[in-house]
Amino acid sequence: MTDQENQELKKGQNERKLSSFRKRLISGILLIAIAAVVVPSGGMPLFFTTLLISLLGLFELYRVFGIEKKSLGYVGYLTVIAYYILMLFHPGEYFTLNIIVSLMALMAFYVITYPAYKISMVAKAFMCVVYAGVMTSYLYLTREMPDGRFLVWLIFIASWGSDTCAYCVGMLIGKHKMTPILSPKKTIEGAVGGVLGAALLGFLYAFLFRRHFTMVANPPLTSAIASAIAALISMIGDLTASGIKRDYGIKDYSNLIPGHGGIMDRFDSMIFTAPVIYFALTFIK
Repeated sequence: MTDQENQELKKGQNERKLSSFRKRLISGILLIAIAAVVVPSGGMPLFFTTLLISLLGLFELYRVFGIEKKSLGYVGYLTVIAYYILMLFHPGEYFTLNIIVSLMALMAFYVITYPAYKISMVAKAFMCVVYAGVMTSYLYLTREMPDGRFLVWLIFIASWGSDTCAYCVGMLIGKHKMTPILSPKKTIEGAVGGVLGAALLGFLYAFLFRRHFTMVANPPLTSAIASAIAALISMIGDLTASGIKRDYGIKDYSNLIPGHGGIMDRFDSMIFTAPVIYFALTFIK
């Protein structure tokens, strides 16, 4: 290959990287803009946004397992919708009932249509309902808590903030691989940096808005602890989504969000941090 051909190849690669960066940047700005409008509003706008995220995430997971357009998948969609309707009228209540009813509905469908589906596929369908449906709903439930207008942002601090801190620390001083096979670039140093960074960000955020809290004792300390716990768990969310993709040989869950992939690519860690923040705040308060 001549020097001119090498230069043209490098130029093409740089242009593709620049184009990908632009798409990612624009999509990121739009996501932030939507969150800045919907999350503070709470109520029905956030309810339907959270429901949409749940259903899109569920669709992406079901597509991985090949049931996104099959009758078993439709039962899964309906159970998530039913869960949200019950949650709307009784937020935070009947959680166990919702889980049991969802499982019973899928099991009943399994029995009625036997032997159309294997029990392993029904188990996957139920896992996805809890994963993308129930866990995501805690974004809305956290917003509905007392002081939820401010506490809900800890979900984003613990997920996206810890990701940024972990990346920076890992790049600077990361040496020891955390999961060398599943995610070779993640390091133990980066993980520690992500947890500490999330705790610091949570503390600073709550300290800045401390006078707006009415029901939380010592908002900076409470937010720091909750953010640290959620940041630690968020790594499991990130690695879980990556593990599923590796198991099934896919790069992204979808191309819904240009430059980011799908809902499960962008919100994988947030799906785990939402319930953790909710319950951490519930117990810490």
